[in-house]
This record gives sequence, C-alpha cells and structure tokens, in this order.
Amino acid sequence: MSHDPLKLAVIVGSTREGRFGPTVTKWFTGQASQREDLTVDVIDLAETPLPTVFPQFGQSQGEEVERQLAAVSPRLAAADAFVIVTPEYNHSFPAPLKNAIDWHNEEWHAKPVGFVSYGGLAGGLRAVEQLRVVLAELHAVTIRDTVSFHNSWAEFEEDGTHRDGAGCEAAAKTMLDQLAWWAHALRDAKSVRPYAA
Repeated sequence: MSHDPLKLAVIVGSTREGRFGPTVTKWFTGQASQREDLTVDVIDLAETPLPTVFPQFGQSQGEEVERQLAAVSPRLAAADAFVIVTPEYNHSFPAPLKNAIDWHNEEWHAKPVGFVSYGGLAGGLRAVEQLRVVLAELHAVTIRDTVSFHNSWAEFEEDGTHRDGAGCEAAAKTMLDQLAWWAHALRDAKSVRPYAA
C-alpha cells in the first residue's frame, strides 16, 4: 500500500477563444492544491493540441503525431486520477476533449475521473452525463458527486473568486474526497494484481 501523494491530472476541455475554462480551472486547482494527499498537473488542451486525423489501424503514427502525443500521453499515464473541467456545447462536451480521450486507451484503465462543469442553466451537467458513458467504455470509474457552476459567467468575480465560496468549496471537497478514496483503492489493487481489461 503506497502512501505517496496521488497524482491528479486536471484536463481543461475547452479550446474556444475567449473560453471561461481557465477561470474555473484556476479556482478548482486552488482547492485541490490545498490538499496534502494530491499533486496537481494541469493539462490544457488549448496548449497541447492533438491531431484530429487518426492513422489506419496497425499503421505507424508518424513523427509529428508522436511529438504531439508526447506532450499529453505520458502525463495521463502517470496520473492516479483525473478531473475533467468541461463546458456544455449543444447538450454535450467539446470535440477537442473527445479527441483527447479517443487518442488514449490504457491511460484511463481502472482510474477514477471526477468532473467540474460550467455553463448556463444546466451548469454543464448534460456534458458530464455523456462523458460518463464514454469513460465507462475505457474502463474508468466516474465519481458520482460533481462540481457544477450554473450561469457561471455571473458567479465569478474578476479576480477569479467565486461569489458563493463556501458552497462550492464544500462541493469540491466532497468530490475530491471520493476521488481520492477511489484513487487509493484502485492504485493499491493494481499494485497487487494487474487490471484485466
């Protein structure tokens, strides 16, 4: 049983110009960074773009594809747990996020995934529900409790603080507590017995 801090990869799912994702991500990583049981690695898909054309099955990926993947894949593989920060686009999640998920497979296996969503009235929750189905196919374990920001653009101050600090902080703590429980349980189990996909 390892007592090393858990490696948490926080994935910023939106790449849209003028996106609100960095504000939400900064707030959330501020919460996660207060914990001694976690180390945080932010993977911003706008800063680490991945190819959108996949090679034929069984064919080599090419040097440029390998270079792009090298900025993301090892970090996903090293993570014990993930949190995806996502908006909602047309009742779903952004295409670059799906692309990043699809470029990987074993990196997701037997690891927990939490969600921080934001948007209008729905707070991005419809995007989260679709992500649960996708990640189940990749043998990931999604965390029930989420952090969601409804009408998010009106809820944050210019300095990035949230106007209802206590309520959101409590939601983040609950989700991170559950995420850490699953991350420890799955990491310990895999140290004894490899996961059979």
